[in-house]
Amino acid sequence: MFKLKRTLLNNSVADGNFFWVSYILVTGFFYRRCAAGGRSANKIGTEMEENAQPLFTFGVIADIQYADIEDGFNFLQTRKRYYRNSISLLNSATEKWNAEPVQPSFILQLGDIIDGFNKPRKTSEKALETVVNGFSKCKAKAHHVWGNHEFYNFSRTYLMNSVLNSKHLESTSEFQSSKHVEENNPEPSYSYHFSPAPNFRFVLLDAYDISIIGRGEPSRKYYQSLKYLREHNKNKNLNVPPEPTGMKQRFVEFNGGFSREQLDWLNDVLTFADNNQEKVTVMCHLPIYPASTSPICLAWNYEEALSVLHSHQCVVCFMAGHDHDGGYCVDECGIHHLTLEGVIETPPDSNAFGTMYVYEDRMILKGNGRVKDRVLLYPSF
Repeated sequence: MFKLKRTLLNNSVADGNFFWVSYILVTGFFYRRCAAGGRSANKIGTEMEENAQPLFTFGVIADIQYADIEDGFNFLQTRKRYYRNSISLLNSATEKWNAEPVQPSFILQLGDIIDGFNKPRKTSEKALETVVNGFSKCKAKAHHVWGNHEFYNFSRTYLMNSVLNSKHLESTSEFQSSKHVEENNPEPSYSYHFSPAPNFRFVLLDAYDISIIGRGEPSRKYYQSLKYLREHNKNKNLNVPPEPTGMKQRFVEFNGGFSREQLDWLNDVLTFADNNQEKVTVMCHLPIYPASTSPICLAWNYEEALSVLHSHQCVVCFMAGHDHDGGYCVDECGIHHLTLEGVIETPPDSNAFGTMYVYEDRMILKGNGRVKDRVLLYPSF
């Protein structure tokens, strides 16, 4: 099956059919395949009753982007953003998680915890303290993903030494490949894995390992990233997409990608999980599957990351933020790609977070507000 899955992906990319696969997913030809993994909301209650006690649960939230400023709009002036109110929505989420009959084992914060507007106002640390205090009210510990807004506010060195570095929650007893990355990479990525229960593993990736906002001069990765981006985007302002439509929109400054070293490390972790018959959820800020997001939100080298995931049986889900509209699809290898709706563009009378109930054969997402209920059946081989 490893060879079959790898062949399916490599053939589609080599033949130029990968984008066609994405296209038919979006246009509906493949829609029934996508919808099959997320059953209708009216079945969620029945599913949870039939499954009884979950093995464990966890919370998930994305793109809080708090700033103590008045409401505004996105870059295109088409979407309202509720900067100050986002902390109220986080507080509502923590209250809900604390009241869950089965307490979440952890919370996944999928990046962009505060907004870039804090930087010119010199309020980055104060805003971060406000949001961290919000998370501290939750009984469960948070695993923090880094997005573009983390790097608008702070340097990588600052983040590595901040409360947003949750790598201390990493599982270290089962698998030691992470040491290899740290010892042999002069510019290590912010990536780690943890196992909250037997036969389950979560892997946090650094989508700005290769980027010009996540790396600073005079680092090797900064110059490597700048060269790569300029090869694909000839605009003076690199936040302007190279083309107005299509897959090349992703080559912008506010995105990034994965280094070869990080992908090799990921492959090692997934090989360990395969050998131990674990089910793995991978998460980072940027989506990596075209049908789960807008093209402008994809990681630069998403195909390389997908190739690694598709060469392993253990991966059941990939979670991301960044695209405030959210998105969802099941790919050709049965992996669920869940892009969570952003808190920042959620009106005060709604919300955008979820609780995932994990069972032996599925995960059930109980959404709140803009986040929909879903049943994520694991791939069967």
